[in-house]
Amino acid sequence: MTLRRQFDPLPMDRQFLDEYGLPWETLVDGSQWVLIHEFPTHEGYNNPSATIAIRMETGYPNTELNMVYIYPALSRRDGLPIGATQATQAIDGKQYQRWSRHRTAQNPWKIGRDSLGSHVILVEDWLVREFEKCPHR
Repeated sequence: MTLRRQFDPLPMDRQFLDEYGLPWETLVDGSQWVLIHEFPTHEGYNNPSATIAIRMETGYPNTELNMVYIYPALSRRDGLPIGATQATQAIDGKQYQRWSRHRTAQNPWKIGRDSLGSHVILVEDWLVREFEKCPHR
């Protein structure tokens, strides 16, 4: 796989991506996207791994990152629905599943502290917490 670098991430984000250890690329497709391939999901999903896409919002890092886009789409192996994942987003010629997840008042974006790295950690948490909300049967 040839990994594209269509824009340069911030140095702190590049360091995070390199240290995270998964294949990644940057893509400009209407917006700037960071794609992380082979991202592990959770044993309760239909796919053990997927590609996640994160839109690098205009004004980032002073503007928060939110949501995640996943390809191929995830579903629960127990057949229970996953809330707020019905919308899709075309990225790089594929239909990514949009996980509409946002920070809360208890966990706001903190300028100077939060980054792509902290957002990826939230994505990991969202994938696990799906099974805490509606336990796997």
